[in-house]
Amino acid sequence: MMKNTSDKTGKKNADSNNPAYYINRELSWLAFNKRVLEEAADEQNPLLERLKFLAIFSTNLDEFFMVRVAGLKDQVKAGFNKPENKAGLTPREQLQKISMANHQLVKHEYELFNETIKPQLYKEDIRFLTIKELSSDQLIYIEKQFNQYILPVLTPIAIDSRRPFPMLLNKSLNLAVVLGGEREKLAIVQVPALLTRYIELSGTEKTRLFIMLEEVISHFIDRLFTGFKVKSVSPFRITRNADLTIHEEGARDLLRQIEKELIKRKSGAAVRLEMQAGNMEQKVLIFLLNALDINQDDVYEVKGPIDLSFLIFFYQQLAPYFEHLVNETLIPKPPLDLINEGDLFSAALKDDLLFHHPYESFQPIVDWITQAANDPDVLAIKQTLYRVSGDSPIIKALATAAEGGKQVTVLVELKARFDEENNIQWAKKLEKSGVHVIYGITGLKTHSKITLIVRQNQGKIERFVHLSTGNYNDTTAKLYTDIGIITCNEEFGEDATNFFNHLSGFRSKPKWKKIYTSPFGIRDQLIRLIDREIENQKNHGSGRILAKMNSLTDKTIILKLYEASQAGVKIDLIVRGICCLKPGISGVSDNITVRSIVDRFLEHSRIFYFYNNGDENTYLSSADWMTRNMEKRIEILFPIESAYCKARIKEIFDITLKDNTKARIQTKDGLYKYIKRKKNERPVQSQLAFYQLASEYFLDEEE
Repeated sequence: MMKNTSDKTGKKNADSNNPAYYINRELSWLAFNKRVLEEAADEQNPLLERLKFLAIFSTNLDEFFMVRVAGLKDQVKAGFNKPENKAGLTPREQLQKISMANHQLVKHEYELFNETIKPQLYKEDIRFLTIKELSSDQLIYIEKQFNQYILPVLTPIAIDSRRPFPMLLNKSLNLAVVLGGEREKLAIVQVPALLTRYIELSGTEKTRLFIMLEEVISHFIDRLFTGFKVKSVSPFRITRNADLTIHEEGARDLLRQIEKELIKRKSGAAVRLEMQAGNMEQKVLIFLLNALDINQDDVYEVKGPIDLSFLIFFYQQLAPYFEHLVNETLIPKPPLDLINEGDLFSAALKDDLLFHHPYESFQPIVDWITQAANDPDVLAIKQTLYRVSGDSPIIKALATAAEGGKQVTVLVELKARFDEENNIQWAKKLEKSGVHVIYGITGLKTHSKITLIVRQNQGKIERFVHLSTGNYNDTTAKLYTDIGIITCNEEFGEDATNFFNHLSGFRSKPKWKKIYTSPFGIRDQLIRLIDREIENQKNHGSGRILAKMNSLTDKTIILKLYEASQAGVKIDLIVRGICCLKPGISGVSDNITVRSIVDRFLEHSRIFYFYNNGDENTYLSSADWMTRNMEKRIEILFPIESAYCKARIKEIFDITLKDNTKARIQTKDGLYKYIKRKKNERPVQSQLAFYQLASEYFLDEEE
């Protein structure tokens, strides 16, 4: 580890506790969301794709407030004022910096929407109209819509001495209505969440006209308050603390406890108030601040519709009709390792199989589990489920297998954030089908992605193991980049068997033959691997590390990377999101580069490569290099042993590092800048390159 001393050469080592060597986790996440916003600004992206990135930015920010900001506010309220252990900021200091950064980001978000994207939409005859811009016929149309479909759903909520301020639901859009008279009155009307946020007006095939739902309700709001004069109507939205507090020790029924906590999530403490700029009376704002117990820093005034996450549905509605405004659809290709193979089981018996999603289809994995469910020779299926799709074919296959008499064990992670309710429903469905459902180990989330299928073939037991960086979710598998393998290696099979038995029974942690697991085991192995590169650098000058992940926050690993950099090890990190490490610091991280790629697919794979003086080692994992993944989750790190699979992963690194279109490089100040393309350098967009590669494999085999 680095110490604040001098080594034998006289070179001064860095102080491992120097806050200047780290980036605060929350501010690093905001830098990531800024990169998402930059995609909305990027004119290389088709117009509707840019609109979609605005929606993603908005959705990301919601979760950030509900979890990260909420957690910091809880610390401040509890009187906790200890600085975090990397960048050295107290909770209050973090909140101040978050507020400053977020207000700037939100301002930029609406400038993009109002000044850049909306005018370009208008040129395409896609328009958001105001009430004042409607023709008489259009006004008649929306009045009919209001009377028939909207008015019956609305509920005015009066606020007075007998009726206190209501508990407004998390992320709900509301209207604050001030009624005139001798004594002004205040009422709240919630904009129904089940109704689409906009109404489409009559138009032609080439012209699409829309008006926001809240504007229509505001225009006709007086019909809810007959006998009163409406003085003002102000839209606002509340974001609440949505992190679950699960006390597992002593909880007799984890599933039931989480169900209770999900109800509380809707009414947690307020952490943000969004309102339309210039549209709310000061006294109403003061009333809301007091009622919600928040301060002015928590208020976000926006010039336009509150909550642009609705634009994702807008995108989905328009995309089929405006193909020139969206990216060309990239249809996943058949996996290279299954081309000319009739059966996945027989193909896996020949050699390890590698799958690169979404460039290669995830459907063969779904089909494999479905085939296993119906195969009379399959004796058992064991699987971990963290996030699954709403209508999961994998869940159906597991239920079918259990109903057919197979031994089916499924670990369902009930604490998968914002998927808890979905997972509870799947757990109940699977149990009714006869599946043995387990919920993991107390105090730890099970984030591993592993499937074990046990089959009897001519009197011999065969074990097939699927390990992946991504979830068993057929929907996100089309949107996230992930890598998985299927192997029949007996030692992997033994590890998989012991892994599930460890989770479902009473036994100590097994001694693994191939895999490494968290808590702690993965970090320990990574430290050993980095130490070996340090030794190789000292002895041979050959130290080399490549690592791709979603986030890097673990201080122990960061310090070890700094140590490796000081020894001369060349380190290339590809980190999509949070990165608390600072590259390029003189004498500390000179030999480390950090890249981030934000593109049409969400970069999700975790891949680690160590040159090992030519005897290369490659690993995949479910875990990012975050403290939570190292200490508070059950994760798996697994080696790639097939020379063929290693070569494919090395190719993935090579292409990713050549990206000069969507890749950004991180500076030592924590800023990210697009990589500048050299003169006459061919543009490389890694995600399109991977798809092209998968297409070429497919075409070559067809020929």
